[in-house]
Amino acid sequence: MEQPARQYDSGASTPSANAAAARTLVVDLEGGLLRSELAYEALFADVGRSFSGLRARGMAAFGDVLAQAEIDYAHLPYDPTVLNQALAARARGEKIYLVAGRFARHATGIAAHLGFDGVVAPADLAAGDNLPFDRGSIDRIQSGGGSVANLKTWAKALRVYQYAKNTLVFVPVITAHQLNLATLGYALLAFLAFSACASGAYLMNDLLDLAADRQHPTKRHRALAAGDLPISSALWAIPALWLFAVAAGLCISPLFLGVLGAYLATTIAYSLVLKRKMLVDVVTLAGLYTLRIIAGAVGVGVVLSEWLLIFSLFVFTSLALIKRFSELSMRESVGLADPSNRDYRITDLHIIGAMAAASAMNAVTVFSLYVSSSAVTPLYSRPWMLWLLNPLLLYWFGRALMMAHRREMPDDPILYTFRDGASRITVAAMICIMLAAI
Repeated sequence: MEQPARQYDSGASTPSANAAAARTLVVDLEGGLLRSELAYEALFADVGRSFSGLRARGMAAFGDVLAQAEIDYAHLPYDPTVLNQALAARARGEKIYLVAGRFARHATGIAAHLGFDGVVAPADLAAGDNLPFDRGSIDRIQSGGGSVANLKTWAKALRVYQYAKNTLVFVPVITAHQLNLATLGYALLAFLAFSACASGAYLMNDLLDLAADRQHPTKRHRALAAGDLPISSALWAIPALWLFAVAAGLCISPLFLGVLGAYLATTIAYSLVLKRKMLVDVVTLAGLYTLRIIAGAVGVGVVLSEWLLIFSLFVFTSLALIKRFSELSMRESVGLADPSNRDYRITDLHIIGAMAAASAMNAVTVFSLYVSSSAVTPLYSRPWMLWLLNPLLLYWFGRALMMAHRREMPDDPILYTFRDGASRITVAAMICIMLAAI
């Protein structure tokens, strides 16, 4: 973030109490104290109510709707340096005021929450009119033009590390043994399309979850929740990413674009509604992972095995349940209440863990049936070697469940697999066995 321009001088020596009391510090709200845009904060404080108000009263009442929005002033992204300077001035006996040109109700609420003495308008400050203090005794912390996101912030906001999930589009190419430049090229383009589509969806989800994320012990550090990325930047990035995904999809095939559209529609439905429905969210997440595999098959033109489809569905259902288990166990360990944006309770932990284990064992059973079937013979010269994958699958699922139970797994078990040394070794061993069986 660019540091705000300050006309505030703390002085080399400590002023007397009387001199301090005579001084007044004024702080610009937007771009100075607040690391965000107040209009967008009001819009996304309660998206459903905001858009219901716009439908009922029309765009002409847009400003009134935002002015009446219910914002959680306690969890807004304030600039810690500016806030600490203001509180230090208050501790020395100075008066402190916010400078706000719009949304007086919200500015007054922020001032009251932070213990400021009041709010003044920029026009009154410039003209010297209607001020509750002597204009000649002002120190000011002014706006520095807002925050400018760097590449690291964008990578964090776009969840570039989540692109590992999109490598699932390569699975059909590998399992069908169609490894050539043409198929790998289409698979790579499919990977890029899904990555752009998913990044746009992550930004949209973060906008809709701003209030909940700011009350979460880890999600409050997300780029939008922390104010590192301006909301306005996210709003233009979302359509840009989706347009790129559509263009990439058209370069593959109309059918692939249809699968990508189904993925995006399901993702939007998940962000708006489905993630708040008990177990519906788990099935939806498992379906979204499986859609990546379906898209990979469609993109390169290979026939998708029903064995792979069923196996994937059980695997991803188990991982989605482990994800919910990790989230709830984290809340339990730090003494938080039940999540407000999920239809789960901390008391559900045991049943969620049991369902995750059951789904994992079903996946291993399906794989065993596949190895026993006639579908294996045309693809592998040494199919008996595939039986060696069963103990590795049992170990990997069991380890994931144990780590989640010990509160040693972050929210996402798929990302944990890429970071955990034992999991990486297990996956590498599985790949070596599959290659040896061909």
